[in-house]
Amino acid sequence: MMHFKWIRMMMVVLILGTILVFLTACSEFALLASGSSIAISQNTYVKAYNGIDVLTIMNTDKDIKTHIYDKGKTYIYDRALGTIGRSR
Repeated sequence: MMHFKWIRMMMVVLILGTILVFLTACSEFALLASGSSIAISQNTYVKAYNGIDVLTIMNTDKDIKTHIYDKGKTYIYDRALGTIGRSR
């Protein structure tokens, strides 16, 4: 008997959650991007950048800014070492 009550309670919670999502007019995109700047901005370029950023994070575990920072740091470090090496 307890098992039936638990299943019924879970069904009620699931139905109420589904109704809540549909009544608040949340799109699937907004639900996937909740807590992110993707849903906040209406600018097309920002949405495209954030979409590419999400794909980059999924493939490399780093965002675009981190990639740029790492490449820039390596480039500057290599140039500094080249300058220091030539001055000797």
